[in-house]
Amino acid sequence: MQKITRDVLIEKAVSLLSDGTVSRVLGYKKGDLSYDITPALFTSKEQLEKEFVFNDFCAANFAKYLVKETKNQTEGKVLVFLKPCDTYSFNQLLTEHRFDREKVYAVGISCDGMIDINKIKAIVGDGIISVETDEKIKVNTLYDGVKELDKNDVLLERCANCKSKKHVAYDELLGEDGEVLDSNRFDQVAELEKMSADERFAFWQNELSRCIRCNACRDACPACTCEKCVFDNPNSGVENKSPANSFEEQMFHIIRAFHVAGRCTDCGECSRVCPQHIPLHLLNRKFIKDINEFYGDYQAGAIVGSRAPLVNYTKEDIEPIDAVNKGDK
Repeated sequence: MQKITRDVLIEKAVSLLSDGTVSRVLGYKKGDLSYDITPALFTSKEQLEKEFVFNDFCAANFAKYLVKETKNQTEGKVLVFLKPCDTYSFNQLLTEHRFDREKVYAVGISCDGMIDINKIKAIVGDGIISVETDEKIKVNTLYDGVKELDKNDVLLERCANCKSKKHVAYDELLGEDGEVLDSNRFDQVAELEKMSADERFAFWQNELSRCIRCNACRDACPACTCEKCVFDNPNSGVENKSPANSFEEQMFHIIRAFHVAGRCTDCGECSRVCPQHIPLHLLNRKFIKDINEFYGDYQAGAIVGSRAPLVNYTKEDIEPIDAVNKGDK
C-alpha cells in the first residue's frame, strides 16, 4: 500500500501543475505551532516545496473551500486532496449545486486517522513544544521532556469512530481505497437517549452554556453554505453574537442542527473546531440516527443527486403515530 506522505502529495501536485491540469493547489501549511496546521493555496513548485505540509494534524475538510474557490475568476482547475470522509461532503455539495465540478481536480488520499491535540494536552498537560507523528506520537514538552503516546489513544473522535475508509468521489486515487465501516458512532447518542428528559436538558444546558458564539462551527461546516446566514441578518432578531440569555445560546445550535438535518455527512468539523470543546456532532448524529431508524439507512453524500428522506416524499414515509410507537424519540 502506498503510504501518503508530504513528498508523495508534493510530487503529485507539481506534476499536475507542470502539465497544466491544474493552476493551483489546496493544501496545508504550518501555523504558529507544529500542530497548528491551516489550509492554504499554492500556485508553484517552489511554494509547495517551501511551505506545504502533510501530517496527522491535517484534519480540515477541504470540500467547503471549493464553494468560494470555484467562484473566483482564476483560469484553470484547482487541485484538492480529499480524505475518505471529505468525499462525502464533496458529493453533498455537488448535489446542492454549491460548486462547479468542472473547475476541480480531486485526488483521493487514503487516511488512517487524524490526531486531536486536545487529547494530547489532556494526557501530557501544557507546555507542548512540538509533536512528531510516526508509528508513535512523540510529544516534546517544556516540563517533562519527550513523551511517547499511542496514536489510537489521541485520534479525533470522528476518526476513532470512522464511518468509512471508502472514497465516494475522485478523479484520481493515491493509496488504496477502503470500505464503509461498521463503527460505534451512535453509541453515545444511544446513551443520551436512555436519559430522562430532565437529564438530557441538563446535559445540553451544561454543554451549550459554554458557547461563545464565535461561529467557528458554522464557518467550518460543509453543510452551512448559505450566502446570508440568518444569524448575520440584522432583521432576524438573533444577530448578536454574544447570547443575551440561555434561550439564544440553545437556539443557535438547535436551529443549525435542524438546518443540516439530512444533509450532514458526519464529518465532525463542528466539534473539531469548537474552542469550547462542545460535542456538537452529537446533535447531528441524533438526527442521522433517527432518519436511519424512521426511513431506512441513509448516508448524505454517498451518491451525487440522492434526495434526503426529509425532502423526498414517498407513500411509505413514516406517520406521526408510527414514530410514537417506535419510542417517541
